[in-house]
Amino acid sequence: MLNPSDQWRQTALRALISRPGYQLVTTEEVLVEVLAYFAGGKPRLRALAATSVRAIINRGSVRVEPQSHDSFLAGLELYERRLDKGYSLVDCISMVTMRRLGITEILTGDRHFAQEGFVPLF
Repeated sequence: MLNPSDQWRQTALRALISRPGYQLVTTEEVLVEVLAYFAGGKPRLRALAATSVRAIINRGSVRVEPQSHDSFLAGLELYERRLDKGYSLVDCISMVTMRRLGITEILTGDRHFAQEGFVPLF
């Protein structure tokens, strides 16, 4: 949603608007991935990414699950069990977190989540 040229931006925004009252949940690992994505960008985009991540953390409207050694190991375990898939470690950590929290829907078009039985919202 931060990248104005991302093909899924408008779809993600529509999905959010169509689900008032939903609690958004992410992980610190996902926020790290967002910042890494923008790391090679122009200073303006890097600043936008940093400001957006800081707002997510401080606003309280998004639940941010903290990184931990346990979350890393749980994600690594799933990663090792799915060597035939193209799952990233961050995807695996997200999947484990979603299962732990009983979350079934995800704001993504990533087919990997559908392969694991989650419902991508676009």
